[in-house]
Amino acid sequence: MVYNIDNTPSTSPFPNVEHAEQEPNGLLAVGGDLSPKRLMNAYKHGIFPWYNDDQPILWWSPDPRLVLFPERLHISRSLHKFLRRKIFWPTMDQAFSQVIQACAAPRAKSGGTWLVAEMISAYEILHALDIAHSVEVWEQDTLVGGLYGVAIGRVFFGESMFSLRNNASKVALVHLVQRLQTWGYQLIDCQVYTRYLTSMGAEEISRQYFNSLLERWTQVPGQNGTWN
Repeated sequence: MVYNIDNTPSTSPFPNVEHAEQEPNGLLAVGGDLSPKRLMNAYKHGIFPWYNDDQPILWWSPDPRLVLFPERLHISRSLHKFLRRKIFWPTMDQAFSQVIQACAAPRAKSGGTWLVAEMISAYEILHALDIAHSVEVWEQDTLVGGLYGVAIGRVFFGESMFSLRNNASKVALVHLVQRLQTWGYQLIDCQVYTRYLTSMGAEEISRQYFNSLLERWTQVPGQNGTWN
């Protein structure tokens, strides 16, 4: 069943994720807004927004869920060699707006983007609140790759990544995971299956298990202060 939440306050609870549609997988609710309070409420319960420019806001909680446990990151032998060459330089929270705009650029295969202007504005507000963060990958002074997502407690909710050079997004992911391990993060949400992420160690778990992990780890304080 798909719930309409247009007339609900931003702080209202979302419908139970077990009521999400099986097809399309995980569609739970429609409408509402992208205020920080509603977004935080959504992420803490395993729900995220994903929609196109010609659609209302759609809220999803797919089953199964793709996640990456930081200690299970897989770095291939060839990627190890590439990292040792230090062709790229990673940073964090140095160019959030540039990263999200690059992630929003139309993809070659689809010709479109799900990162509409309303979404970009919402995540830039979360970044200003020190909730959304970015990883940038530089080739000298040129931004060639990166990713961004939302950090709540000891969980990082990955949203999108981009790459303009071979391995640039992999360098971003490796840098993120290694830093999150240092800070004691327990889980990275990757949302839905991709071959790219599973090659890096991501795995599918049940929605029920995923939400049990969120209930535990979003309540534990995460990294305080700078992410750079």
